[in-house]
Amino acid sequence: MPARAAWVALLALAVGAPAVRADEPAAGGGTPLPESAYPMLLGAQYTFIEQRQTPLDSPYAGRLSLHPDGDRQGTHTIGFYGGWAPFSWGQLYLDTEKFMGAGVSGATGLGGLPNGDVVREGVPGLKKEFYIARLYARFMLPLGAEVAPVARAQDQMPGTEAVRRLELKVGRLSVADDFDRNSYANSTRTQFLNWSLWNDTAWDFAANTRGYTDGFVVSYVSREWALRYGMYRMPLYANAQTLETLLRAREQDLELTLAATPLGTVVRLLAYRNTARLGDYAQALALAAATGGVPDVAADDADGRHKTGFGVNAEQPLADGGDTGLFARLGWQDGKTEDFVFTEVDRHASVGGQLSGIRWARSEDRLGVGLVLEGLSDAHRDYLAAGGSGFLLGDGRLNYAHEQILETYYRAGWTWPAGPWPVRVQLTPDFQYIRNPGFNQDRGPVRFYALRLHLEY
Repeated sequence: MPARAAWVALLALAVGAPAVRADEPAAGGGTPLPESAYPMLLGAQYTFIEQRQTPLDSPYAGRLSLHPDGDRQGTHTIGFYGGWAPFSWGQLYLDTEKFMGAGVSGATGLGGLPNGDVVREGVPGLKKEFYIARLYARFMLPLGAEVAPVARAQDQMPGTEAVRRLELKVGRLSVADDFDRNSYANSTRTQFLNWSLWNDTAWDFAANTRGYTDGFVVSYVSREWALRYGMYRMPLYANAQTLETLLRAREQDLELTLAATPLGTVVRLLAYRNTARLGDYAQALALAAATGGVPDVAADDADGRHKTGFGVNAEQPLADGGDTGLFARLGWQDGKTEDFVFTEVDRHASVGGQLSGIRWARSEDRLGVGLVLEGLSDAHRDYLAAGGSGFLLGDGRLNYAHEQILETYYRAGWTWPAGPWPVRVQLTPDFQYIRNPGFNQDRGPVRFYALRLHLEY
């Protein structure tokens, strides 16, 4: 959809009257109903991130390495998010976004990149213009009489919804909207900047270079547990903007969510399988040994190859109505075929926590701390050690060690006015310390300092 058409659609959403239904049932029982039958502007946001990378020890470097002399870059994202619920059982959503700027060191050289918003940049040369991020339909089938209120939010129409239901979402989506979610580590615009702390980086989920794809997700949802299955189009080649058809290349996700009580422990168990035109690390090494050349995993790609992985995601609220709590993730993938979409990580472990500012009379503030340990499969590390490159990693050689990440941030927040349509302002200083960048103990360590401004309507 052209950007001009997107703006027209968003204008229609913005001026749609919020005619509240007089017969909306109270929470607890009744028929699920949206608050409005008209299109609505559900939210808008602007995020600016200024980040500085320090110089690092670098006895050698490749074309994808972190810049040894350091770097400083800024990124801007702006987005508008609209929805329409013409029926109690059906909703439509349209989101448009724009990215400007660049990541430090060209957003390469690490498994865990320090600014997650650079995923919206796309491939080099992609125009810095408004694009359609999400455009999808959501269908719901109630399985009981109990309903609960839902507040207006990005990609969420306000009103009431069935507590126990079947759902279908189909269209242009972000896979991470429905899988591997976590209350304390889920957004680069409001929580951790490093993308190893807002997703399991061993989960190579389907997306174009801006982080979106086409597909569907079917869900069973209840208070105590949920089960989701999704299928999505994979890109044509590694880190590509063009998507393949589902018949030729697809990702399949299956996730079970367990939540016994509303403010208790939440555990998510994820399994995925990718089918695409993938290269094989061992075969690329064998071909290079036979020809005397440098291994190139992309030159060995073939249709119908697979990648399989698993993830565990947990969150534990501790206090302050759930605003203070802990989180953890574990991720593993087979690492035989090339990492293709998200980043180049085959093993992932992360832990951390969030502390609410209500404890020092700043109820909108948050303090976050996270630790990450990431690794590569044997075949992947041998490939990089032999001089091979992926789409993010390639120092020309490799003295392997686990990539280790520490990140901490303090998010100060204000809301104006204190009414039904508030504007939230957040200012966040952020610090990251990374040892063995790109899984190479010959290089680094490196530090990143950032300041993030986030405006949200």
